[in-house]
Parts: sequence; C-alpha cells; structure tokens
Amino acid sequence: VCIFFFSRVLECQGLPIVNGQCDPYATVTLAGPSRQTKVKKKTNNPHFDEVFYFEVTRPSSYNKKSHFDIEDVDEVDKMEIRVDLWNASNLKFGDEFLGELRLPLKFLRQSSSYEAWYFLQPRDNGNKSLKPDDLGSLRLNVVYTEDHVFSSDYYSPLRDLLLKSADVEPVSASAAHILGEVCREKQEAAIPLVRLFLHYGRIVPFISAIANAEVKRTQDPNTIFRGNSLTSKCIDETMKLAGMHYLQVTLKPIIDEICQVHKPCEIDPVKLRDGENLENNRENLRQYVDRIFTVITKSGVSCPTVMCDIFFSLRESAAKRFQGDLDVRYTAVSSFIFLRFFAPAILSPNLFQLTPHHPVSTVSIFSSYVYGSANFKESYMATFYDYFNEQKYADAVKNFLDLISSSGRRDHKSIEQPILLKEGFMIKRAQGRKRFGMKNFKKRWFRLTNHEFTYQKSKGDHPLCSIPIENILAVERLEEESFKMKNMFQVIQPERRVLYIQANNCVEAKDWIDILTKVSQCNKKRLTVYHPSAYLNGHWLCCKATADNTPGCTPCTGGLPANIQLDIDGDRETERIYSLFNLYMSKLEKMQEACGSKSVYDGPEEEEYSTFIIDDPKETYKTLKLIIEGVGTLEQEHAQYKRDKFKKTKYGSQEHPIGDKSFQTYIRQQSEISAHSI
Repeated sequence: VCIFFFSRVLECQGLPIVNGQCDPYATVTLAGPSRQTKVKKKTNNPHFDEVFYFEVTRPSSYNKKSHFDIEDVDEVDKMEIRVDLWNASNLKFGDEFLGELRLPLKFLRQSSSYEAWYFLQPRDNGNKSLKPDDLGSLRLNVVYTEDHVFSSDYYSPLRDLLLKSADVEPVSASAAHILGEVCREKQEAAIPLVRLFLHYGRIVPFISAIANAEVKRTQDPNTIFRGNSLTSKCIDETMKLAGMHYLQVTLKPIIDEICQVHKPCEIDPVKLRDGENLENNRENLRQYVDRIFTVITKSGVSCPTVMCDIFFSLRESAAKRFQGDLDVRYTAVSSFIFLRFFAPAILSPNLFQLTPHHPVSTVSIFSSYVYGSANFKESYMATFYDYFNEQKYADAVKNFLDLISSSGRRDHKSIEQPILLKEGFMIKRAQGRKRFGMKNFKKRWFRLTNHEFTYQKSKGDHPLCSIPIENILAVERLEEESFKMKNMFQVIQPERRVLYIQANNCVEAKDWIDILTKVSQCNKKRLTVYHPSAYLNGHWLCCKATADNTPGCTPCTGGLPANIQLDIDGDRETERIYSLFNLYMSKLEKMQEACGSKSVYDGPEEEEYSTFIIDDPKETYKTLKLIIEGVGTLEQEHAQYKRDKFKKTKYGSQEHPIGDKSFQTYIRQQSEISAHSI
C-alpha cells in the first residue's frame, strides 16, 4: 500500500510582530527532514499557498526503500503532521519560533481532503511569554491518498502509452503531456512522470520533446523557461532526484565551513552590529562568494550525465528557436542549474541535507546576498558586485555551462558548432608498435570538443589526428615505470590502439582525465578492464602477457558514474498516474469536448477550453480515448480487488491481524454500502 499526503499551507493571519518586524515562513514535518515555505517579507498576514508531498509505504506490499516505512496502518494513525511558524531573523540567536499546530493523521482516514483554520499553539520549550491567543492562526489543506499497487502486467497498456509520449507528434497529444494539462498543479504530474521515465531510461527524450515544444511557443528569448510549466517542473524534479549527490560533493564542504567559522558577512551599513567592521565583513563575504563560485564552476565534470543530456537538448532547442541571440543558449541552461538547483540549496541547505538544521545567521546573510532579494537598488550591493565584474568570472561561467550542456552523443541535426571544452600543449607518444625511443615523444597542441579529441603541431594548424568521442573506450592513468615519466595517462581506442600522453603537471593530468572521462562515459563499448602499464618489447609490463590484444588485467576506475541508480518502482508510479487520471476524469472528458470543438469549429475558442494546449485535435482525441479506456480497466480491477478482499480475507489472518483498525473500518464501510444497495 502506498499512502501519499499532499499538504497545502495556505495562509496565516495575525502573527505576532517580533522586534518591530515579521518575516514569516512555515516548516512542515511528517517524518524525517522538514519542508520549508518561502519567507514572506514584512507581513504578519502571509499568503503562502505552497504544496508539500509526503509518501509512506507498507513493507508488506512494497519491499524497496522509500521515504518513510511503516509496519501497518495503525502506525499511520499514530503519526501527525506538524507545522511550525518562524520569523526569519538576522539576530545571532537564530530565527524566532512563532507557534505550531499538530494534525494527527487518523483524522485524514475519515476524509480524503481536510481543510480548517487552527490557532497556533506554543511549543513546550518555546517562548513562554506568548499566550496562545497571541500566536495568530494558520489555514492548512491536507490531501490523503491510499493506492493499491497491482503486479506489472496490469499496467502495461497505460505504461506503454505513457512511455511512448516522447515519440508522439505533436508531443501535446501524448499521454504524459495530457496529464500535465489536467492536473491542478504541474508538480502533481511531474513527480510520478519523472520517476517513471527515469526508471525506464526515457527521461531525456521526454523532456527534450516537451522543452522543444515550449520553446517553439515562446516569443521572447528573455522569458524562456520562466513559467512553472510541465517542462520546468519535470526538470526540477529530475535535478532533485539525480543531482542530490552532486550537490553534496560540490557544496557541503564549503557550507560546513561557513557554519562552523561564523565569520560576520553583513554589509548593509544600517544592520551592522556593535564592534563589526564594514570592510572586514565585505572581505569575508567576498571570500565566501568567490569560493562558492569556484567550487560550482569547477564542478562540471561531476554533473550527472542525465542532467548534462537534458541541458544539451535545452541549449539546442533555444539556439534553433532564437538563432540571432547568441546568449539564449546559455540562459536556457543557467536558469535551471543556477536559479533552480544551486540557489535553493544555498538559500535552504537544510532542505537538501547539506546542514541538519535551518542555517544560522551567518549562512542566512551570506545566502541572501548571493542568491536572495538583495539587488543593485542598494548602493552597497552595487559596490560589492563590482568585485565580480571581471572577464575571468564571465569566462568561468561560460566554460562551466559549455561543459554541462555538452554531450558525447552526436546530433547530426544540430546547428551548433562543436563546443570547445579544453585545449593546451602536452607531450604524446606515437601510436603503433614501433620500438621505444625518445624520438617517439613529441609536443603537440591538444584540443577537446564534445565531438572529438584532436592534436596538431601548433594551435590553429590542421589536425594530425582526430579521435571521435564515441571511439574513446577508456581514459586511465599510466604507471610511471612504463616510460620513466610522470603525469602520464592513456586514451584507449578500438582495436587496442592506445594514445599515451604526458601532461605538464599532476593537476593538468587529472583535469584532462576527468573531462575526457566525462564526455565519453556514455559510450556503449566502454571497457571494464585495462592495462595500467604500456606494451613494450613484446609484452605488457603490468601482467607480462605477450599478446598485444590481451584483455586488460586491472578493472577500470570508471571515473564518474554514467547513470544515477535510483530506487524507483515503475508500477507504483504508474498506479499514481492512474489515480491522477481518475481524479481528474472530468477534465479529461472536458478536454475531449475541446478536441471536438476545435475539429469542427475554427472560430474564437470557448473560455472553458482555453486552458488546454491542443495542437492536433484528432491525435489528442485518440490519446484521450486510450487514456480513458485504460483508466476504466484499472478502475474495474480495483473494484474487483476490493470485493475479493472483503469476501475472502479473514479477520485474524496474517494479512489482517486482530486489532487492524483499517480492516475493521473497511468492513463497516462495505456493510453500509451493501445495506444501502439492498
């Protein structure tokens, strides 16, 4: 059994004003880390309207890891949703607690949707000076859903229909896109769709298809991917799932240091505390920003492949749509990687497991100046940003975006020139099996793009050798004993051809190995073993094998993971999608009516149909018909399952032991239904 909770924090009224200000935010907790709303500035009547998703599974029906595991539904009844209200403060003691409410989940089993106003209550160890009546109130909407997951074959028709969405022309007529059209919130559709497509390896073509369609509808390059569309929500969810480890290795060390050292970073002269020096604070902030900037822009080789492939498709779509705008290929990617990925993690590191708690004031101040609301309207911010108004920073961002939006997979339809990733002089040994001699080592200018790895005599010369990226089977270090030379590595190609290269130093060698591994890690014929030493004088120095085509004797290091392994149950996600289609059946039927209207009437569109994107009414209608048929079939299976469960399952069995209140409730409900039908 899969249980989903949708908790919508709507609004508050009459929150207390603390120290002359009220910048409230709410945290919502079911189990594990809490989720946080955005901070609402200068109001004690904030309107949040933010949705948080929680998931609980029963191991008896789903034996894989999930967010929270329970043994039986009784445990769900014992759980409670807790909402805490806080005032965001820059004081050294941290944010002020304003009040809380606790909602036992047993109430939700009586109604699938529960909405009410609550008086905020004081916490046991909270501020005792505030009376309950002074805490204000909060309106909360919680949705409870419980799904039964069948075996895989039950979902084949609906699953197959969803998985071919990327191939449907136009993509707006696909099942996945239609789900996004009928759901109240795009995120409702994005969560199960992304998990399903990731599980079956179809996330990149699907996002590429819907992104390309969105770009075609965009008129102004400055507004590209700015809205909360299905594309944006799907990319957000993909980055959240595939990029969590990337965030950890990139940001956690510097965030930990900022939290531990507590250097003052306030540069607003009005907010300086006694004893603080403005110039010292500005230098502290500059150093932190510079270090954060550096770790991010040097992290491109760690960016997960699935994210790089998505960014490549965004770059391509934007460049094709706005060919006169050379910047749009970068802004299309930066709007996601910076504003929707790194920025939220820096602003709220506790929500991304970068810190265990909400950050202390130093981190809060730092993050607000890096990605927050501070802007050039304040003179002190304009002065501060002058530090970073240098070409080296612009070049670093450009190189980073080039790397994460490049792909080793060739697209012959691409209008983009190959993206230059790295170049420089190194020393290489001639390829082949000639007798060893110093004459075989020559200095050459190497150049790496997302298409090929080449070398020539000097920069700008015609290439002497070109290795397509798809022919790079492994990139590994070469043991020093091979040629008595340090900082060497090898590029292994088909038919056991090996290019031996010496970099200028160990740092350069690592950089070349990392970036070559990055662009080639999705090659289908990548090796699993290699020879760490060279083949000289008729044998491999490492394993002494005499045949030059002997398979490697050492496992490849692998470098960076080509694919993120996620624990996803495709059947469970398909069941969730079925439940959404079933929930919004009236909208599916309304969309069918809209298709009919568009097919026979070419005049002004009726207002009730204008919310749907329908590019091809006939294709969309065909897909809608298949969706409704598939949902109807599954609905019948669920009804039959409930009838069989009521008839066959014995109270006191292993499946439903005595004391199982959920089963008792179910029996009572079924009895009432039977009596009513009689």
